Amino acid sequence: MRKKKPLYLRIIMGVILMVALIFFLFPVMWMFLTSFKTQDQIFSTPPILIPPAEQWNLDNYVAVMRDNKGLQGVRDTTIVAFSTALISVSIGALAAYSLARFRFGGDEFSFWIISTRMFPPVASAIPLFLIFRQLEILDTHWVLIIANSVFNVPFAVWLLKGFIEDLPVELEEAALIEGASIFGAFWRITLPLITPGLVTAFLFTFVFTWNEFMFALLMTRRAVRPMTVVISSLAGGHTILWAQIAAAGVITIIPGVLVVIFLQRYIVRGLTMGALKN
Repeated sequence: MRKKKPLYLRIIMGVILMVALIFFLFPVMWMFLTSFKTQDQIFSTPPILIPPAEQWNLDNYVAVMRDNKGLQGVRDTTIVAFSTALISVSIGALAAYSLARFRFGGDEFSFWIISTRMFPPVASAIPLFLIFRQLEILDTHWVLIIANSVFNVPFAVWLLKGFIEDLPVELEEAALIEGASIFGAFWRITLPLITPGLVTAFLFTFVFTWNEFMFALLMTRRAVRPMTVVISSLAGGHTILWAQIAAAGVITIIPGVLVVIFLQRYIVRGLTMGALKN
């Protein structure tokens, strides 16, 4: 039976965790409160932490969504992030299965795949820009989906390869003996068992793409404007709309929070899968 910790240790740990929680959540709370302030309140001395209750309104949110193309930003970012995550996980699962089960290319090839993730995206920005210009797909959703997939697929492969290697190969061999094809064993046996890993890979690639800024700024103009570009446009040469930037920031983090809330059960299983060995 696990020995219960003394009361004073539990109190100390609780206080430490509470302080850490406040420290990490304070910037988010400050951004949320700032989104309801006026420009004068933001620069007031002493600083106003919480604006007066009668002044709480959605003017900054309306201004971002209606006047500064925030609605288009949310739409475009959702399309790009969801499509990139879906493509990355689909390709990553197939590649990870071949690497884990057929030892294709050996460990050196596996390391080469994940090493491309270490490659700085800024170093490939100009070559990719020239390629996409020749293909005439600049300022489209596809240009961002392809560019982000290039860097997210290796991460998905690396993550899912570990999940597949933790599964007993005997399960797939039994399906093959029963007459299933290799792809059939992969589809009916492997994929359902690594669902937590698929969800975890999908979430990470979704968040990576949702927060991506460099490709979005370089390869889009007017037809496509992701939310990161919309936020940067609120900082002009003479005026910085801090309240609207805070409102856009709150809007930007909501999808990621909702995804984590709804997929929390799979995420916890995915991050801890393989920690215990028989």
